[in-house]
Amino acid sequence: MNKKEATRSRSSKIASFDPNGPARSDANVFGLPFSADESSVVLVPVPWEATVSYGGGTADGPQAIFDASAQVDLYHPEFPGLWKQGVHMLPVPSALRKQSSKVRKTAEKVIDLLSEGKTKAGKVPMPSMIKEVEAACESMIGHVQAETKKWLSQGKLVGLVGGDHSTPLGFIRALAENHSSFGVLQIDAHMDLRNAYEGFKYSHASIMYNVLQDKKISGLVQVGIRDYCEEEAEYVRKSKGRVKVFSYADVSHASYNGRSWARQCQEIIKALPSKVYVSFDIDGLDPKLCPNTGTPVPGGFEFHEITFLLSELVRSGRQVVGFDLNEVSPGKTDWDGNVGSRMLFHLCGVLAASNGLKVS
Repeated sequence: MNKKEATRSRSSKIASFDPNGPARSDANVFGLPFSADESSVVLVPVPWEATVSYGGGTADGPQAIFDASAQVDLYHPEFPGLWKQGVHMLPVPSALRKQSSKVRKTAEKVIDLLSEGKTKAGKVPMPSMIKEVEAACESMIGHVQAETKKWLSQGKLVGLVGGDHSTPLGFIRALAENHSSFGVLQIDAHMDLRNAYEGFKYSHASIMYNVLQDKKISGLVQVGIRDYCEEEAEYVRKSKGRVKVFSYADVSHASYNGRSWARQCQEIIKALPSKVYVSFDIDGLDPKLCPNTGTPVPGGFEFHEITFLLSELVRSGRQVVGFDLNEVSPGKTDWDGNVGSRMLFHLCGVLAASNGLKVS
């Protein structure tokens, strides 16, 4: 379907679609009827959690978010016309999900051996197991890079839905092929700046270290940080301003002293360049909002504090070149998927609005 045919088909569907009605069982994300070709925003699900180091289940996040999205009302006060632009989530790749489960078993063996102190050369096959995990992670990264590049080349706005936080590296590499420079806004409880963690180069705890190896990433602004190690603190110090941290403690203490969140958001945004990639680990929120996330930490933002920050990013005139939403783990109820789907809808609005699409 060429662009003109896709636009005509979308217009036809808009005319016959009731945005106030319940989602049909055969609908796509948010109950919308649009195909990927007909949509302005394409969401790439990545059901991966090979290197999670605490709680599991994030590989099921994309499907949980998709399922819960049917309950999201399409009238968004800031972006009421978003649904007419079309949002489509691609099918969750079952092969990738199976590969994640398989390699996760190997990773767990490595982690167990480390915790037991059985890592001396010759005693356990650590190098071969780590090599197996890294090869699988590289395969996932390559898949993500190829898939996101495909849709970017068709002029689509792309978002990624994980999975653990290692998943967006391939997407960011694809974006780096299209942009000479951009910055990263990371909303997270953790810095994720370890060179490697538990022996894994592509650990979820190393995503931002790996992202910053690309010189096209002009800088990283981290918001909500409340758990990190000495190695990461030293990395920030040596970055000479390339990494700026707005920890949750600093943000909270500033508010106690009378500095409003609105003012602090302006300071955060001022630290960002004109083009921004948003990397969102759901544990940046207060754990009561997504209690089953892989590595919850006390503290964290309320839902509307973050949506306000993201909306202010749009109002600043900055272009959001892409985003990821990660670490949503469904647990035993729909709550985490519910929160994740609503944050995803807002992220889609931010992406569309910042790129000049008519969503108001």
